[in-house]
This record gives sequence, C-alpha cells and structure tokens, in this order.
Amino acid sequence: MNKLTDIKGIIFDYGGTIDTNSRHWAEVLWEKYATYEVPVSKADFRDAYVHGERTLARVPLVKPEHNFHDVLRIKTDIQISWLIEQGKLDAQKASEQGYASKIADSCYEYVLNVLKRTRPVVQKLSEHYKLVLVSNFYGNIQTILKDFELFDFFSDIVESSVVGVRKPDPAIYRLGVEAMGLPAGEVLVVGDSFSKDVVPAKAVGCKVAWLSGEGWGNEEIDESLPDVIITDLPDLLQFINL
Repeated sequence: MNKLTDIKGIIFDYGGTIDTNSRHWAEVLWEKYATYEVPVSKADFRDAYVHGERTLARVPLVKPEHNFHDVLRIKTDIQISWLIEQGKLDAQKASEQGYASKIADSCYEYVLNVLKRTRPVVQKLSEHYKLVLVSNFYGNIQTILKDFELFDFFSDIVESSVVGVRKPDPAIYRLGVEAMGLPAGEVLVVGDSFSKDVVPAKAVGCKVAWLSGEGWGNEEIDESLPDVIITDLPDLLQFINL
C-alpha cells in the first residue's frame, strides 16, 4: 500500500461522498421509491430525477436557509409532480400515499445513518490537515453543513452556485486549491464522481482519492488516473499520515 506522504491539505466533495459514502443520489432515491412501492419504472424515475436536477439548476427554489430535509422535499415534489404530469403516476394515489414526503423523510434518515460512519473521518482529518469543501450545490451548503455538524471542520467552502463555476470544470478545483493556499501537488481531493471529481482535480495537478461506488452508470473510467481508490470513506485513513 502506497501512503500519500506529501499531502498537506485535503479538498472534499460533499454530495455522494460525505453524505452517501459513494452512492449516487439517484440510486439512493430509487431505493426509496422501491421501498414505498411507487408504481413507476426505473427509466421513468431517472427521467424525473434529471428533470428535477435541471429544474433546480435553472430555478432558485432552494434558499440559503434550507436544510437538507428541505432540499429533499423540494426534489421529491418536483419528481413526483413531473411523473404525474407525464402520465406515469396517478395524482390521487400519489397524494393518498404521500410518496414525496415519505421518500424525503427516509432519505434524510439515510444520510443521518451514513454520517455516523463518514463524519468521524472528516473530523479526524480536520485535526491534522486543512480541509476545504468543493461542491456543486444550490447556495445552502453552509446551512446543511451546520445541520449535520460538519461546518467547523472546513476552513473554506467553494460552492458552485456562489462562485459561478460547476464541476466538471477544472476551474472550481483551481479555486479550491487557491483557498487551500498550497501547491496543487500537496493537495488531496476526495470525491465519488470520476468525471466530476477525479478528472478535473487531476487536471489542476492535485492528488486524488476516488471513492468508487454505485454511480450513475454512464462514465468512462480509467483506474490508472486516481492515486488511491477506495470504496468506503474510513479506508482513506490508512493511506494518510496521521
């Protein structure tokens, strides 16, 4: 095992990394759709998920004061509404069953459970390294970090909706390196998305630990590119000098 001995700072991705420990959010949501027996196909769900993400990228429905439960409820409302509008789901059944609310509640509990495993890793690393967060998010990442007791671990936050640059543009990781105040080669990036984290982080000269897991399923992967590949965030600790 090769230790990453020359690391002096760590940049974390948030969504899919800290909150789900390598599971793409579409897969988490689909699991809950199945749990509550929402009568739609996975293909229709994926279309609803994409519609929801594009809507949130275009329309500022998420406010800075919204916590993650609020975000989940906004997302599930958009998805369920779209499925009804497209004739994929019966409106009365959706209302009677309360699908949007149940899925949002369950996803929030899911994150709370995952954080029992991932938060201690972030906390441990914050005791030895400067940490910066780089995330594609909706302008409320600080509220979410505070809600989940993560905010104090990060010295700086680079959020796409605030800085006007989104992954996979390498420029957002360049901003993260600038916030770190270190040469890129001394910075480790930890993220779950190959195309949005690994590729752009390597493009700006960072080391990368790829948290490989249940992805979206449409990425070209080159496993020679990341410096470290893990499937569980706590495994990162064995590669770093503490």
